[in-house]
This record gives sequence, C-alpha cells and structure tokens, in this order.
Amino acid sequence: MIGIVVVSHSRALAEAAVELACEMVDERPPIALAAGAGDGFGTDTAAVAEAITAVDAPDGVLVLLDLGSAVLSAEMAREFLPPDVAERVRVSPAPLVEGLVAAVVTAATGAPLDAVLEEAGRGLAAKQDHLGEAADPAASGTPAPPAAPEVVAELPVDTPHGLHARPAARLVGLVRAADATATVTNLRTGRGPVDARSLSGLVTLAVRQGDRLRFEASGPGAESLTEAVRALAADSWGDRSPGPAAPAAPGPEGAPTPPAAGSGTDVALGPAVVRGGAIDLSGYRPGDAAEERRRSDAAVARALAELAALRRSAAGGPGPAGAVLEAHEALLADPELAGAVAADIAAGAAAPTAWGDRLAALGGELEAVDDPYLRARAEDVRSVRRRVLAALAGPGAPDEAVPADGPPVVLVLRELDAATAATLDPQRVAGVVALAGGDTGHGVLVARSRGVPVYPDAGPAAAAVAPGAVIGFDARDRRFVVDPDEDTRRSLRELSAARATEAERALARAHEPGATADGHPVPVLANVTTPADAGRAVASGAQGCGLLRTEILFGHLDDAPSVDAQAAAFAGIAEAFAGRPVTVRTWDVGGDKPLPFLPAPAEANPFLGERGLRLMRRAPEVLLDQLTAVCRVARDHPVHVMFPMVSTAEEVAWALERLDEAAAAAGGRPAGMRVGVMVEVPAAALAVRRVAQGLDFVSIGTNDLAQYTMAAERGNTAVSALADARHPAVLDLVARVCADVPEGTHVAVCGDLAGDPAAAVVLAGLGVEELSVVPTQVALVKARLREVTLAGARDLARRALACGSADEVRALLAGDAGVILS
Repeated sequence: MIGIVVVSHSRALAEAAVELACEMVDERPPIALAAGAGDGFGTDTAAVAEAITAVDAPDGVLVLLDLGSAVLSAEMAREFLPPDVAERVRVSPAPLVEGLVAAVVTAATGAPLDAVLEEAGRGLAAKQDHLGEAADPAASGTPAPPAAPEVVAELPVDTPHGLHARPAARLVGLVRAADATATVTNLRTGRGPVDARSLSGLVTLAVRQGDRLRFEASGPGAESLTEAVRALAADSWGDRSPGPAAPAAPGPEGAPTPPAAGSGTDVALGPAVVRGGAIDLSGYRPGDAAEERRRSDAAVARALAELAALRRSAAGGPGPAGAVLEAHEALLADPELAGAVAADIAAGAAAPTAWGDRLAALGGELEAVDDPYLRARAEDVRSVRRRVLAALAGPGAPDEAVPADGPPVVLVLRELDAATAATLDPQRVAGVVALAGGDTGHGVLVARSRGVPVYPDAGPAAAAVAPGAVIGFDARDRRFVVDPDEDTRRSLRELSAARATEAERALARAHEPGATADGHPVPVLANVTTPADAGRAVASGAQGCGLLRTEILFGHLDDAPSVDAQAAAFAGIAEAFAGRPVTVRTWDVGGDKPLPFLPAPAEANPFLGERGLRLMRRAPEVLLDQLTAVCRVARDHPVHVMFPMVSTAEEVAWALERLDEAAAAAGGRPAGMRVGVMVEVPAAALAVRRVAQGLDFVSIGTNDLAQYTMAAERGNTAVSALADARHPAVLDLVARVCADVPEGTHVAVCGDLAGDPAAAVVLAGLGVEELSVVPTQVALVKARLREVTLAGARDLARRALACGSADEVRALLAGDAGVILS
C-alpha cells in the first residue's frame, strides 16, 4: 500500500481533511502531515521530507498540498531525500480535500501509485460536471462501456443520501479488488457510464435514494464481482442507519432494553442563559477570490472537525444524535453545494455571503414544504449555516456559555439544533426554551433523548426574557412563567419529581403487554416513519407499528420510488420490529402533505379536495407499485395495509380491487396480511358498518376526524384550537365507530389523542381495542392503562361524553389522574 503525505499551511485544515477522507474507508493507508510552521501558518521543507520518510514504502508515496509555498516546499523536500526514495514520490496537483478523499479511497484498495495519482487528479470532476465547465477528457472517469459486457445487473439504491461518498467508496473497493472491469450508469438521469473504480466518477452520477443503477462487468471475475455488488446493494450499500435499532442487552421477552429514562418530566426551573444572537461578522474583511476560497476551505475544515469530534463523543455517538451529526457532515461535504459556493466566490462574493446565501436558500426551500415533519428539517440546514459562519468569523464566543457552577440553567435560544442538543449537560442544563420549532425537530428529539426537557415554539414571551431571569415551564401542559413566585416554584419542583418517578416506573415495565388492571388487553403500538423510529419504538416497548407514514418516508424524492426501493424500505422497518406487526398506510397525499412526484391539483380548499385515496384514483399506477411492494414484503413479515381518507364503501371496493391486482402481480395476497382503512371523515364514522364490511380493521385518525368534525383546519392558527380531538362530538364519533363496526372488525386509534395517557384510558373505555402512539409515549400510555380497570375506563369515558366542551374534558382528565380501580 502506498503512503500519503498532506502538505498544508494550516494544521487544523490538514487534520480535518484527513479525518474526512478516512471516514470513507475501513482501513486507512499510511498518512503523514507536514502542516503549519511553528505555532502559526506556513510550510516547512524539512517537515515535508520527514513526513515522506515516515510513510515511505516500496509502493511509493503520494504528496497532496494546498497552495503557494506548499508546492515549493514539496519540490525542495525531494532534493533532501535519498535518490531511491525520491524516485518513489509523486506530487499531485489535485485540490487538497477532493483529491485526498479520492486518493485515500483508492489507496485503501491496494491500487498502485500511478492509479492513485490519476484518481486524485479527478477530484474536481464532480464540481466541473455540476457547474458545466469543461473537464480534461483524460480525467473524466467516463470510459466507454465494454462492447459486450459479460454480466449486467440493475441495482436499487435505498440509502437516505443516495450513493454518497461512503457507500461509493465501498463499491470502489470491491471493484478494484476484483479481476474485472466495470462501469455504472444512473438509469434515472441517464448519466454514465463511469468507471466503477473511480470515486470521483461515481459522485458525478448524482445518485439519489430510489434511483436504479446499471452495473456492467467484464473479465474473468465479472460474475463473482457482480454477486458481491448485488450483496452490497441488498445491504443498503453498507450504509444502514447507526440508530438504536439493536440495543446491546435484551429486555423482557427478548425485547430490546428501553432507553434511559432521562428526566421524563417536561418540567424545568432555573435562571435563563440567553443565546442565539446573529454571528458577528462586522470585523470580517473580504480578500480577493483566492483568499476567500482559502478562508472558505478552512472554515469548512474547522466545521467538519468540530462535528466529527462531537460525533465521537459520548453525547453525539451512536443513536439519533450521531445520525443527525453525520447528516450535517454530509451536507458540508456535498460537492454540489461546495461547487455552488466556489462559483459564488469566483464571481466576487465574500465567503460568508456565499455560504450564508446558499444555505439560507436551501433552508428556505425546506421551510416552504407544507408538511411539518419535513419543514422541521430546515433546522439542520440553519445549524450548519451558523457553524460555518462562526468558523469564518474566527475565534470568539458568540454564544453565552453555560456556567460551570451554580444552579442548573434554562437555555433560551431561537431554535434548538441537534448539534447544540448533543452538547447539553443534563446536570448543568435544567431545560431549553426555543422561540421557534416544533416537537418533530431533530434538536428537540436529541435533547429529550438525553433527559433535557424542551419547551418548543415559545414565541414572543420567551423572546423578552432577560439573561438571569428565573424561568419555569411545563412543556406537557404548555405552561411558561417568568420570575415565578415561591409557591409556583415549589409546585414545579414537586411536579418534576412526580413525573420523574412516573417515567422511571413506566420504563421499568415498558415491555409488558398493554392491558388494564383487570387484564383487558389494549396493545400499544407505535407510529413510525423511518427505520431509526422503528428501533426507538421497539426499545420503548411498542408491540408493533400501527402506522407507517409512507408519504414522509419517501417524501424527499423527486421521482416515485420503485417497487424494489419501497420493498427494501418496508422490509428494513419490519426487520427492526422483529416479528411484531407493521401496518403500512398507503400514500396519504394532498392538503398539507404534498409529494414532489405526485403534485395535487390546485384547489380552493385542498383539505376538502383530492386527498389520500381520492388522489390515488388519478394515479393508480403509483398505488399499484406500493401495494405490490407491501405484498412482496408481507410474504416474509407480518405486514398489513390500510387506506387513508376513505368516505364511502365504493372507495373501499375500488381500493380492494387495486390490492387484488397488485397481489396477483406479487404471487397472490399473502396469508395473514390484514387489510383496513382509516376513519378520518365523519361520513365514514357514521357509515362504518357499510364502509368496513369485509375488512379486518379500521384505524381512527383523530387529528383529521377532529378537523372535519369541527370544520376547523388544524394548520390555521386562527381556528386550530377548535380542532381538539377531546371535544365530546369527536369522542362520540369514536364511540359510534366502536359500537357500529361489523362483527370481527378490529378498532384502533393512531391519532395524537392516543398518545395522551389520560385520553388513552377514555379511548379504551369507548371500546377502542388498540392504540398507536409516538415511540416516546408507549411506556407512559401502558402505565396509565394499568392503573384502571375496564369498568373504570368506561366510567371515565361516560363522563367525558357528558362534558360540554374540549376544555371540560381536559379538566376532567387532569383531575382524574388517579382513576379509581373499580
């Protein structure tokens, strides 16, 4: 294996570039640094010569460098070396970061020095391709495909970020180790073929999740190589999420150990530390384009080093925090984004302007998405933007630090991003108040997983908080107070202690089946979107998945996912649930949930227009593909299917015909696959005897049912308070469904109401047989059900139906926290 030397004016830049490159390989080649001079910037000829000697090997040494005197230092260093060593040294003109990544990946495969030198020289190919600039044909990485390839395979790409650098590096390693040549073409875009040994060439294919690749191989080892690549693709290209899907120790009945209880309180009290002011760039003095490019590269290197160090820490390690931080790193390393920033700088923009504008635009695109889950992902882009701008601003402390002593503080900031959340010390930070953002933000999820309570979307009341002012909040009941009196402070402390005890007791029994105190079964399942959600759900004690939101799972794609891509995703989630049932909801599109590849028609009132199953009748081929994927996976796993936004029995009949059509294409409807519909429309609730005829189950979506019952759009802040599923009118519809459903048809609830432990008791009392909630509420809902007999739950439901408003029901449930076991 060859050795690699990195020559740079900046030690920090060199270390970060090496760390980034080595993330792509399992076994790193020998690498030495000759970076920085003394305590500052610069290069040193003697240091370069020492570095070359340190990694010298019979296979040779490749030297990569940044600019200016680094070139002179490297050339002069060869004169200090013994002739036989100097002959084995090659100095590459490749750009440092891109060239180093390509060189490390190629060298790790055992490729000879000339091949590594050539691949490093292709480092700019992806940017040149994206920006439309002419590239050296010799370095294009796009050889003509074999005249008659011996083996051809089509391969799905199901990784969340497509075929980015890490999975592409794994493919390069397989091909370079084989006695064969191979090319790859992106069938969606038509880009290619490119040499499968070229990391830079593969990056230019711009492969996204859901794409299919054409892999062509020739040579003696073509067959075995193709089989190895098929296996790599089947394993999600070795890029499965490192989330908590497989905890180390089994819990009761073989279930994963539940996550740490954390505080479990949603209550915080302490002096305010106010953060989140704009990054101060007033002292920034732009240079020429070359200087701005150098500053840009150094800032990215510093940001990457910070993220990598944070991800290696205990706080940001495996789990949701680590996965989010890895996504931040991938965004910073995105060649398209970097190329656009470089073009802006070349056109005269200062580095802060280029990075700030590009990332602000990307965040704005996500903010424009109607779906709240997807909209929350803009938080990650803003986090990366702030980190890069802080690196460009230079040393300093733009944010107020959390004091090392004194009482735990309440952090007040505009928005809680995952990187900040991963640094919070639960012993020093009592809680976080965010002016903006919702419960689905990555930062909120990471903080809560570490036991730090978060009060999101606090608005103007929090914006006016002065540093040092005492803040108290109860996020569960949305209480927020500034400078509370002593009685209120004591009340918050007692509430926090009570909820911590409640959470610990609930988690201790999280893996017991959901049931009332007298043994009446009420299984508690989880609503999930991703494999990582599935892992968290199982660890929290979920008895299965009652709702898999497919429109969010695939909502980032510009083109409809193939049957193979959907089947791979469904199978991954089913495997995470390890034999527990998984219910796949078919495309629930329209209104506040658009899909890029299935745009809904312009409508005056989209919530009363073509939503869910209605829209599928205009695009039956999209529904057929999804149903085919479900049927395929249901042959090996307990996977069920349900159709959303049903109003009439005729719509159900049409959907069942499509299911039979898809099942025929997949070899018949799998034995044991249950079929149901969502009840979200009052008409379906009132006519459930006809609508659910012949079905195995119905699942009530209380969010939409409340919206349509109360004629109040839940996304409209002027009337959203009316769309409360606790209203007696909505509860009455739930009771009617339970009473009128055909005999043998199971009734579930998968709306937000099921996740309120007190309301879950009411639902059980109304006759609901199964609940599906967000993973974090599984243990608490089970615990509350265990506190009441079925008769007690029915009595509470009767009293709730007799209330006159949603507020009266809330008061009833708040005062009935300890339901009598009767």
